[in-house]
Amino acid sequence: MSPANEINAMTAAIYVVIGGSSGMGFAVAQRLVARGNHVMIGGRSQTKLDRTVDTLGPLATSRAVDVTDRTSLENFFADTPPIRGLFTPGASYETAPFRDGNPDLPGALFAGKFWAQYWGVHTALPKLTADASVLLMSGAASVRPIGASAYAACNAALEGLARALAVELAPIRVNCLSPGTIDSELWRNRPQAQREAVYEMYKQISLVGRPGTVDEAADAALFLLDNTNMTGTTLYCDGGYALR
Repeated sequence: MSPANEINAMTAAIYVVIGGSSGMGFAVAQRLVARGNHVMIGGRSQTKLDRTVDTLGPLATSRAVDVTDRTSLENFFADTPPIRGLFTPGASYETAPFRDGNPDLPGALFAGKFWAQYWGVHTALPKLTADASVLLMSGAASVRPIGASAYAACNAALEGLARALAVELAPIRVNCLSPGTIDSELWRNRPQAQREAVYEMYKQISLVGRPGTVDEAADAALFLLDNTNMTGTTLYCDGGYALR
């Protein structure tokens, strides 16, 4: 159920999750289809998207998209039905210490995380219903950086963007989810020693003493998508990391 003509057949407004084939995005898509919502997921790999749609069932469709390419974003949203909710957790980037002076990584980071979400919302705008909900994703380094200055700045910029868009696009609601370290597929695919070191550090610097789970983050995302009195807000699903 991935071709565009399947999407056109939908009569109800849909939810769009860019980055919906794994991790938090997939968990949100699962919750949406479980309660009867139509969902379109996006990601780079159509093969992976097809497998995910098979898992999600007939209420799900998919389309490949490169979030760093505005033409690809335009093609992604070109013939979608009205959009009730948009969640944009999908991003690919690297970070580096400020002292390294790498001229390429900061630009690539902003392209893959900030501008991808900025232009994603802009491209989707004509399809958003008047009561639509948009959810951006940043990260708790925005308020408690511990290195990688460009990464902290990018997350802070996304939280500022959510506030500004909430004002400019009202009555469309715009919020931002800011997770801490999440025990997700992203980390589980990294070398064990690296993952364990990060998890151990997070135990020491968060209030709950552990990384968050994908389910916890997905529940927070769904709350922001659903709650009609929430807009312009950043929710820190970080186990108290920002408070230590």
